[in-house]
Amino acid sequence: MSVAADYRRALAGHWRGWTVLLACSALEALPALLSGTFVRNAVDDGFAAGRLDVGAAWLLTFAAAAVLGAAGVRFVWRRIGVIVEPLRDSLVRRVVRDVLHETAPPRGGPDAAGVARITQHVEIVRDATAGLLVQARGLLVTVAAALAGVAALDPLLLWPVAPPVLLAVVLFCGLLPALARSQRALALADERTAAEAGAVLTGLRDVVACGAQDVATSTVRAAIDEQARATIRMSTATALRTLIIGGGGLLPVVLVLAITPAAVADGRLTAGTVLGALVYVTATLQPALHGLAATTGSVLLRLMVALNRLGEISPGTEPDRPRGAPRGEDVDARGLTHRWGDHAEPVLRGLDLGLRPGDHLAVVGPSGIGKSTLAGLLTGTSAPTGGEVRVGGVPVAELDPARRHRLIAFTPQETYLFAGTVRENLALLGPAATDDHLLAAATAVGAGDLVRELGGLDGPIRHGGEGLSAGGRQLLALARVHASEARIVVLDEAAAHLDGPSEARAERAFAARGGVLVVIAHRLASARRANRVLLLDGDGARLGTHADLLADSTSYAELMLAWDGES
Repeated sequence: MSVAADYRRALAGHWRGWTVLLACSALEALPALLSGTFVRNAVDDGFAAGRLDVGAAWLLTFAAAAVLGAAGVRFVWRRIGVIVEPLRDSLVRRVVRDVLHETAPPRGGPDAAGVARITQHVEIVRDATAGLLVQARGLLVTVAAALAGVAALDPLLLWPVAPPVLLAVVLFCGLLPALARSQRALALADERTAAEAGAVLTGLRDVVACGAQDVATSTVRAAIDEQARATIRMSTATALRTLIIGGGGLLPVVLVLAITPAAVADGRLTAGTVLGALVYVTATLQPALHGLAATTGSVLLRLMVALNRLGEISPGTEPDRPRGAPRGEDVDARGLTHRWGDHAEPVLRGLDLGLRPGDHLAVVGPSGIGKSTLAGLLTGTSAPTGGEVRVGGVPVAELDPARRHRLIAFTPQETYLFAGTVRENLALLGPAATDDHLLAAATAVGAGDLVRELGGLDGPIRHGGEGLSAGGRQLLALARVHASEARIVVLDEAAAHLDGPSEARAERAFAARGGVLVVIAHRLASARRANRVLLLDGDGARLGTHADLLADSTSYAELMLAWDGES
């Protein structure tokens, strides 16, 4: 289903809210419909006739209608959240799903463009929808009520009032395509700036290490310059829109005043009727036109562009895949190949790998050789460009999602902890786990003392684990995975911030759990503890025991020699 269809369905699902908004709109339009008529009556039947009490009574009635209209506006605001917030939640779920199913996600950091979709495009849709519900809806009702009021005063007054208003609307509609193009260009420029700046800031250490500061600066500056040019083009189109609407609101006043002397002199119009018409134009139509133009030219355009952009970068409805049930815990990779980009060299090429329950595999090799890529492919968080991974005889992409989440657990070096209690963080992957089970898991990986220092399972954890050391955060993440029921565990340098003995204790705890354990090694000591070792060195892949690779692989022997020398 397209993003636009999701949007329409989310809005249509709140018919009760729409019914309330319709009733509130009728109440809100009451002052616009009656204002000119009440002013005419106050002048002609009251003040001009020397009856001050009658004139005052009509003005008080007008004030009462204004109070009722204000109550209608208040009721509108109270109903907006009922419609808009579920819409926003629906779009956020859509964007997050699309990011998670991205076939070529960014490497080495967060998806800045994906974040921009939520923080910019989705928020634009949310705010624009709320603006349309509050402003455009009310303004359209107000304009219709004001024109009806002018016609009720005297049909003669429609001729100087209606044509300028309609002409302004026609010219404004003709300007909308240019406004839409300018707004879309600005949205794309905003997204590119977010992506370029996010990439540079995330890889700032690598930029400095490579001496690429000038290149990074020029790249970000170019994106910012394009964003500035797009903003200027949008401002120019907005100024033209303001000129058209301003003329459409001012010309009716000039025309009404131009016909007034002759029409009043021959008795076709009264002073109260003319004043009532000017009230409709100046107090209702002019503000309504300006507000409608601002809402349509800004809010509506931003809404259309944001929805179109979300539709362009969304792959649409996730294709239906057969959902298979795994038969066992075996992991088999056949012909596994992956490259980051159509023209990039593969980081993995034709890899065959079979893992059985009880296997403890250490994956070693230089940085950037494809170890983390392999972790993503084995867990199904990334899709290979060639070959496949099967779990229990079923392609990992075709596993029932709920079953896959219970069967496979993965934790990277970049640990994430959320604001909540220790219990809530440890039970994230095993919500049914008992307190005793959570404490046993923490003790097994070496996080028992840390849990006690935090105040036990009820102890608080701040967002991102603020206040904890990097090693402390990793210990809690390891305990979280250990407490899950997953039988296939992949640790991607998940103990990189721990000392050697702590890392060894955690790995032994996972090996003792049974099932399949894959460790992307931060220290080569992990290879000595594993019963199988996979070496990735750029020339292919070699699989064997630690002793076998020492004897048969020069690359592995050199890596171990260098590691022993450093340690």
